[in-house]
Amino acid sequence: MPRVTASTRLHSPWRPRHQLPLRNRPSPCLHSWLDDEGSLTARLVGLSKGQFQVEVLRQQLALPSRDEQQALGMKRPARALIREVILRGHHQPWVFARSVLPLSSLSGKLRHLRKQRNRPLGAFLFSQPQLVRSPIAVASFNADDAYLPPGIACSTPLWGRRSVFALDGKPLLVSEVFLPAFCDQLRSNDSRSPITTD
Repeated sequence: MPRVTASTRLHSPWRPRHQLPLRNRPSPCLHSWLDDEGSLTARLVGLSKGQFQVEVLRQQLALPSRDEQQALGMKRPARALIREVILRGHHQPWVFARSVLPLSSLSGKLRHLRKQRNRPLGAFLFSQPQLVRSPIAVASFNADDAYLPPGIACSTPLWGRRSVFALDGKPLLVSEVFLPAFCDQLRSNDSRSPITTD
């Protein structure tokens, strides 16, 4: 997988959804997913009726992109544990998630995240009552975006969100991009919804 740097990122800038230009906005069916401040893992488990898996693509020490360093408030470049996974529902790739955990954050309650393996990060984070989350920012991606894993095929932009979580003052950055199979699932659910009239 290509290393993500400030020069290789092709996606639109991360910003609050309400600041997006009118010509570049996500489908309304994604709004509740992009804006939801609760656990994405829990929602995906519910949508998949328990048929949910985490596929780890890579987990390694590397330098975050300059943009990620700024989001995390890192005053100087430093290595972080970068974890990239595919969240699967009904055995389909629904979400690409990238977590950036500065080594300085991997102590105390967060120390065991060094060996998260295929356990969902969200399940741990949202079990912590002292968890603090920054406002959610969103961005759109093309299929050939260097930020995404290879092999993603889509004819329309993909949308993702990210925010900084902090526990005991130790930050980590989590981004999640909704993949074509997930959007297909939402459209399928909408088509099966009963039509009501007043």
